[in-house]
Amino acid sequence: MRPQPLPEQPQDDEPGVVLIVDDAPENLAMLHEALDAAGWRVLVAIDGHVALDRVARLKPDVILLDALMPGLDGFETCRRLKADPASAQVPIIFMTGLTETGHIVHAFQAGGVDYVTKPIDPPEVLARIATHVRNARLAAQAQQAMDATGHAMLSVDRQGYVRWQSPSARDWLRPCMGADGRLPPYAVEWLQGGRQAAETDALSIVVDGSHLSLSRLAGDGAGITLLVRKRASAPAPAELAAAFGITVREAEVLHWVACGKTNRDVGEILGMSPRTVDKHLQHVFAKLNVETRTAAASLALNRRAP
Repeated sequence: MRPQPLPEQPQDDEPGVVLIVDDAPENLAMLHEALDAAGWRVLVAIDGHVALDRVARLKPDVILLDALMPGLDGFETCRRLKADPASAQVPIIFMTGLTETGHIVHAFQAGGVDYVTKPIDPPEVLARIATHVRNARLAAQAQQAMDATGHAMLSVDRQGYVRWQSPSARDWLRPCMGADGRLPPYAVEWLQGGRQAAETDALSIVVDGSHLSLSRLAGDGAGITLLVRKRASAPAPAELAAAFGITVREAEVLHWVACGKTNRDVGEILGMSPRTVDKHLQHVFAKLNVETRTAAASLALNRRAP
């Protein structure tokens, strides 16, 4: 039987870049030779710290990562790469001699997309690399297309950490994002299907004076795609009173809540105690048939009677 040719890299203008991270020289040499023969540009690193430095200098198309290495192991290296927006989308294939289910699950939880077991079979590795690079390039092209439309969109995981975002979404949400790239706590609660999510399909928030809404477009086991839209400013109290059948004072409280003000802020603006503000707000909740200030603000911003 004639040997099968090694899979080549996906066709593109530039040669694909593969980073191999392994502390075993024999594995580095074997994989380097096979990848080079298939037309890939190869980078190598002998430990996790060197790998992070390599990626910071030149982002590869895919990373082959040994799971167990001295010092910074492959699992922690993967987590750090996925936590950095600059490298978060690079597919990582683990190489491991560990076949126990727990270790394999650990690799996927760290952010790996695939794994191969040692001893390494070069044709299998090359086939997996070609597949994952092709998929990553298609995903990148789709993201670039969405960016070009100007729509404000982002993808987050179930804990609210951003996986990618369009330029508009990045600009609009930057003031409220955590330093770790996570949505604010109230948005995470909505995202995870708490009371706020049940009351309204969209989450209304105020960021630096701009009224924004977050709505779900799609979701899977890995994360959720959100659409961000700018809303008009909160309606005047008189308009709210007429729309919802509430008193003028209640409408004034609702107006400032829709502007993102706390009870203390509203009290200072309207000359009343936070406790009195809360009393008016409870009346508003009852009349609008909602339970949270987020849901009430959403109705106010959309001028939609319950």
